[in-house]
Amino acid sequence: MDSLLSSSMAKRPCSSPKPTSSDSSSDHFNMDGILTSFLALSDSPSISASFDRLIECTSSDSDQNQLIQRALHLGSLLLEAGNRSARKCSSSHNAVIWPLSPDLTIKVFSMLDTQSVCYAAATCSFFQKCAMDPLCFANIDLATIVPKVNNAVVSTMIHRAGGALRSIKLGVLPPIPAPPFFSSQPLVYSIRNSNDASGFSWNDKRSRQGKESSILTRSCLSSLSVNGGAPGAHLRRLHLFNIERMDNTALWASLSACPSLLDLEIVGLHVELRHTLESISKNCPLLERLVFESSKTGRDDGLKFPTCNEFVLNCPNITTLALKGFKLHDYKARMLVKGLQKLKHIDLSTSYSFTGSFLKNLSANGGGDNLEVMILRDCMHLKEIEVERFMAAVLAGEFRHLKHLDISNREGLACEGDWYNRCYSASFIPIKEVLEQRPDFCLVAEFPVGSYIEVEEMTTGSDVSLPSPSPSESDTSGSDGSVFMSTLDHGNGSGSGNEDSVETSFVSYEEENSD
Repeated sequence: MDSLLSSSMAKRPCSSPKPTSSDSSSDHFNMDGILTSFLALSDSPSISASFDRLIECTSSDSDQNQLIQRALHLGSLLLEAGNRSARKCSSSHNAVIWPLSPDLTIKVFSMLDTQSVCYAAATCSFFQKCAMDPLCFANIDLATIVPKVNNAVVSTMIHRAGGALRSIKLGVLPPIPAPPFFSSQPLVYSIRNSNDASGFSWNDKRSRQGKESSILTRSCLSSLSVNGGAPGAHLRRLHLFNIERMDNTALWASLSACPSLLDLEIVGLHVELRHTLESISKNCPLLERLVFESSKTGRDDGLKFPTCNEFVLNCPNITTLALKGFKLHDYKARMLVKGLQKLKHIDLSTSYSFTGSFLKNLSANGGGDNLEVMILRDCMHLKEIEVERFMAAVLAGEFRHLKHLDISNREGLACEGDWYNRCYSASFIPIKEVLEQRPDFCLVAEFPVGSYIEVEEMTTGSDVSLPSPSPSESDTSGSDGSVFMSTLDHGNGSGSGNEDSVETSFVSYEEENSD
């Protein structure tokens, strides 16, 4: 044992002639023999005792220290080699026992989210080879609650996907999304903080930028244009959330690389409605779904008549349109809703300026006739009289396909002649007559002083979830059979006028999907 350790620890001469190929082969043979003999030793205390004797036989402290350091170094090399060989054997073992072929494994990976694919690729070389297939990154999802992704990560994923790229979801998501009103509703968006939806202060973001560089810039999607625009040529879905450094020019450049885009969602970007619709009109003629939520609620008033007209003419396939937080006058809203003949879902929540007069005669000449869902939630200037006229049109047989209407307003509906005088009741709507003609119709009207929804005849063929009444809530039936669910906080008093302190109840109506 001592001779084996001594031979392995022998000092090399200061100078030696250049080894030949035969000498190199001989050294490898000798090293293999020494290592084989060493590994053949039993795990007995003799190894430790032999090393102790070598230390005792060494006279100087410097030689002892050199011997100890050499033993530690050789031990670490042997440990590293053992771990590397173990990983290689495990990887080969996984490739043998894994029940799926590489093609099926790639198919499975293509169904996972991007982060899960990256985790799987780190487990073994077989999974890593499968995860490098472009199909595994056809649907890139890099949207996070906190900033974690930078331009380099996005570029790498786009390059891996290449021409197989079909969808991208990117940016900082809001921390807690609001629950939907009912499960079949395709427009499920929360009312987010327009100043900073990510929930982090600018100081936090600056510090993160310096430490981790997890900040997306205006050029984060520039890789869509490489290789002659191959990555963006077949992109179908693009969802961008709170990428604060992306401006009008950068968004235009990104959309110009996506001629096949069908689904576009923009939330919290510092881009203007007019420039965005112009870019969509010129670059995305196949678009079917557009969701655009302003980062500066009520301050974007740049949309003009020519832009509306160009958008309606160049994007005739729009079936879902959500423009939230913009200043939209009635004639602009009317042009969009009436001009898009295939429109089924419209969401103008938190919009300003329009009073609802655009709803008058909206279904004439086929305009708005295909509408199934209309959401006018928290529209500041929406008038009670216009909603009443619209419901009268529904009773008259117009809007035959409309199934869901949301006129909830935390500030109440504006009264005729004076929008400062607010209406906090939906009792003016003849809901009983509506349900007799349209039993599948759902009206959501939540106000600070109370909530109103007709539940009669909804228990048949539908799932209805209502909040359990608390002792402070009172339920009274109106003369028309409708149900009013009071959510007024009695502690505040009905005459205090402090509407912000009153919480509205949440009514969830889940309708069976007929598709």
